[in-house]
Amino acid sequence: MIPTIPAELLRLLIFTVAILAFVSLNALILVWLERKLAGHFQVRPGPFEVGPHGLLQTLCDGLKLMGKQLVAPAAADKRLFWLAPILAFAPVFLCFLPIPFGPTLLGMEFEIGVVLILAFTGLSVLATILAGWGSNNKFSLLGASRAVSQAVAYEVPLLITVLGIVMYSGSLNFSEIVAMQGSWPWQWNIMLQPLGFFIFFICSLAECNRAPFDLPEAESELTAGFHTEYSSMGFGLFFFAEYTNMVIVSSVGTALFLGGWHGPFVDGWWWFAAKVYFLIFVMMWMRWTFPRVRFDQLLNLSWKWLIPLALINIFYVAVLVKI
Repeated sequence: MIPTIPAELLRLLIFTVAILAFVSLNALILVWLERKLAGHFQVRPGPFEVGPHGLLQTLCDGLKLMGKQLVAPAAADKRLFWLAPILAFAPVFLCFLPIPFGPTLLGMEFEIGVVLILAFTGLSVLATILAGWGSNNKFSLLGASRAVSQAVAYEVPLLITVLGIVMYSGSLNFSEIVAMQGSWPWQWNIMLQPLGFFIFFICSLAECNRAPFDLPEAESELTAGFHTEYSSMGFGLFFFAEYTNMVIVSSVGTALFLGGWHGPFVDGWWWFAAKVYFLIFVMMWMRWTFPRVRFDQLLNLSWKWLIPLALINIFYVAVLVKI
């Protein structure tokens, strides 16, 4: 007798394979899109030579990256050095599980999905520490130190802002938070908590190490920061993780503040995708428009402005809930 696979396990396997395919394709598209947008924003040519409008440029870059030799510095701690890129990339699959991309398009229902995502996204900081320490390189160690300081400073206002949505919705389940919002923009949480959304978006930029908050990498100061010594797919996994994290934070922002898969006329996954890629477009726009801030400015922005504003926002939510 052939044992049957439980339906829930089969669904999870299919979802995991779909996410793997999506993550790979998404990275190729976003790299090409970022180059084109950078070309438009800074009035310089984007990729044009390889394929129509440079469409095949990213694919060629990926093949070149995979063809390079994996090298580790002689004085590096090899176990930590190779564990870091794996730890940076592996948790991203788990972060997609509780996010409802459509009315029925969901990897797995979690009653504490918000907590799960906040916990696993924190592992990226651990990966950065291991990369910086394991590389035995001063630039890598300085980049990792900056990443830890930045993560501590910006996770506090981000958590307080998410807490405001949880207090108002009375749930840690993404599906229930999305279901409480309507199809029209004035029914979304962003209309009730615009300050909360603003803080969440700024903190998301810092969490993804995107300019103007890319101090842990800072090419002009630290060469490439914590991944200075990485080559081939060691660097590639960090690269994949960065673009995938952009999708994750944009998806969380869409579910919490922008109505998720709700939209005018006909609800569906297409509204979720449109909102996510609009937020990613804004992230890229900011990267190629604003200069990198100094490290003291980065920390001052969080401790002196974002955290007090986040506390004001949560006090406002508490009053709103009581009313």
